[in-house]
Amino acid sequence: MAGHRVPLLRMGLIPILLQGAGARLARQNAVGSRESSSQGKLNLTQSQALPSRPFHYPQPESALHCGKVSLEVLAKRFGTPLYVYSADQIAERLAMFQQALEGRDHLVCYAVKANSALAILKLLAERGAGFDIVSGGELERVLAAASEALDRVVYSGAGKTAGEIDLALKAGILEFNVESEAELELLAARAAKLRKKARFALRVNPDVFAETHPYISTGLREHKFGIDIRQARRIYKSVAGNRWLEAHGVSVHIGSQIRSAAPFGAAVERVAKLAGQLRRDGIALKAVDAGGGLGIDYHAGSFDAAAKVQEYAAAVEQALGGFEGRLLLEPGRFLVAQAGALVTRVLQVKRNGRKTFVITDAGMNDLIRPALYQAHHEIVPVRARAGKARAVDVVGPVCETGDFFARERKLQPVEPGDLLAVLDAGAYGMAQSSNYNTRMRPAEVLVEGAKARLIRRRETIADLLAPEIL
Repeated sequence: MAGHRVPLLRMGLIPILLQGAGARLARQNAVGSRESSSQGKLNLTQSQALPSRPFHYPQPESALHCGKVSLEVLAKRFGTPLYVYSADQIAERLAMFQQALEGRDHLVCYAVKANSALAILKLLAERGAGFDIVSGGELERVLAAASEALDRVVYSGAGKTAGEIDLALKAGILEFNVESEAELELLAARAAKLRKKARFALRVNPDVFAETHPYISTGLREHKFGIDIRQARRIYKSVAGNRWLEAHGVSVHIGSQIRSAAPFGAAVERVAKLAGQLRRDGIALKAVDAGGGLGIDYHAGSFDAAAKVQEYAAAVEQALGGFEGRLLLEPGRFLVAQAGALVTRVLQVKRNGRKTFVITDAGMNDLIRPALYQAHHEIVPVRARAGKARAVDVVGPVCETGDFFARERKLQPVEPGDLLAVLDAGAYGMAQSSNYNTRMRPAEVLVEGAKARLIRRRETIADLLAPEIL
């Protein structure tokens, strides 16, 4: 697959974002739909909307950049595999939600599980975000990065331990999203022991179907999450007299990577109705937590993030009806996914019969989404070469046949030593990474404008061996 470097503008294979002073031009080509890709026509469009990704080629023959920083330079400085994130886009995505909901008392609680880097948590806290956590460990991260935001933390998750509940009570978090009657009993007992009142919301299961991967769908009765909404009213009333429990809100979360606003509206409408019934029972809830799950477009082509947020906000607002309390929401992927890329170096180009494999130094231990969810990620060269695009499998070095980033993907020629960028890797990338095959986790870099800084160093073998005892 050898070839010489060519201006990417003549390739017509991947999205090209050219940033100008007064407007941003997007020269984009849809590489394909779903997992299969094919070459198409290059269209030049101009839009005031923010580009869906911060990665672009400033000049036709230049390397791929994040903001004003070359990924080639970052790879040389920090090595590969390497996660690179745009602070500017993360801040922009947060602002989209805040602006779309500015007419209502609300709090955006970033879902820490999507990307728990301390620097990203600090960035969001400084801009007014709260946090949705699902473990005591994530609470410790908020404590380390932004202790001033503890009263903006909601604690979700189906399996909280007594120790984790105690930690959260002592920290003074905003709300526990309770997922079972047994958990509510445990919360009451721990609150009484510590003599600290616990604000809680029942996470109800509205039995709303959301079209998404079955592993990340959470809103049906057969899922492990939440309490049957038909039982919620009884449970609220049963603890109304407990001096250590405060019925603060009601919570719902129907899944992740949901592209339509309609399921969110349907779920919120059901919990708003429940809140109305409870008000008539004398239980006035202060908040409705609409959860997270708003999806992005992992494929090539235009994606108007601002319009998607406006659509979501309108659906939720309409569904809330006359509820006058605070709206909580828990976006994760939508804030950080498209802000990140995994930069990897080509080790070999290998042919087995009719199959061609591009073997990279990143593997499924660094980004497991393609193997776990059969997820699509656009893969682009950091610097392009000439030649005919061919179908290849982009794979890693891990000893698993499932170690792949793309199968039968059209890719321009690459050679050993070239750099590739796996896009939309800012969410559930580093967060789900592992040390499988005793491989060290990558370094992470945060780019803001023309500045890049290391926010997590690359692991060493000493890091991996330190906890073990012979």
